[in-house]
Amino acid sequence: MDREFAAELAGLARRLSDDQVANWCTVLEHAPGPLVAVEERLISREPGTEASGAARQLIASWSRHAPLLSGEAVALALSAAATVHDKADHDRARLVASGPVTSAVPVRLTSSVVVDLVRRATGRLLVVSFAAYGVAEVVRQLLAAAHRGVRLDLVVETSTDVGGTLRGPGAAEAFTALRDVASFWHWPAEYRGGSSSLHAKVVVADAASALLGSANLTNRGLADNIEVGVLLRDPDLAGKLDEHFRALMRPEARCLTRLAG
Repeated sequence: MDREFAAELAGLARRLSDDQVANWCTVLEHAPGPLVAVEERLISREPGTEASGAARQLIASWSRHAPLLSGEAVALALSAAATVHDKADHDRARLVASGPVTSAVPVRLTSSVVVDLVRRATGRLLVVSFAAYGVAEVVRQLLAAAHRGVRLDLVVETSTDVGGTLRGPGAAEAFTALRDVASFWHWPAEYRGGSSSLHAKVVVADAASALLGSANLTNRGLADNIEVGVLLRDPDLAGKLDEHFRALMRPEARCLTRLAG
C-alpha cells in the first residue's frame, strides 16, 4: 500500500469515532473503487459537515495514491488503523481539536470524541456546558444512551433572567428532547458570588473517561471554531472530576441545584 495513502487512512481513523469507522467499513468492503457513488454512500452513513469532508478526503486520496486497491483492502486498513488508535487512546491522554487541522500534530475531532464518549457509556454520563444549541447528533446519542439505561446529568448555564450569565436562551433549551430522561442542574443566583458563571465544558462517561476542553456544546464549538481539549481515559482523574461535580450537587454544598422543568 502507498505510504501516503496509509498515512491518510491513519489520520482519518484518528478523527472518526469507532462507530463511524465501522459504518464506513461496511460500505468500503463492497466498494468497486474510489468512485463518487461510494463517497455518496459514505456520507449517507455518517451525515454531517465533518464526515462529508472526511469522505471526500478518503475517496480523493484513494483515487490519487492507490486506485487499484480493492475496497475490502481499504476497509481492512482503516479498521486496523482505528484499532491501533483506540488502544493508544486508552494508554494516554489525547489531544482533541475543533476547526482547522493540520498534518503536523495528530488530533481527534471534538465532535467525534463527544459522540464516542456518549456511545460508550454504560452506567452514567455527566455533561457540563456553558452554551448549547444545535448539536442534533449529540442529543440523539444522549437519548439513545438514556434509553439503554444510562443515567444522564446535565449541568448547564442559564439565562440572565433566571440568574445565569447567558444573554439569550439557557443551555437547557438545546436539550428539550431530554427533559423526561435526564436530570438538569444549574448554579442559581443566590449561590453565586458576584457575576460568576458556570463556564466549564466537560463530558465524563462512567467516571472513567473524560473530555475537558474549551468547546461549548454548539455546532460551531464542536466543529468550526478553533477549540482544543484533552481526552482522558484515566479512571482516577476522570473519577475525581465526576465526583467533584456530584459533590457540588449535594444540598450541603449550596452550589448546584436541580433545574425546574
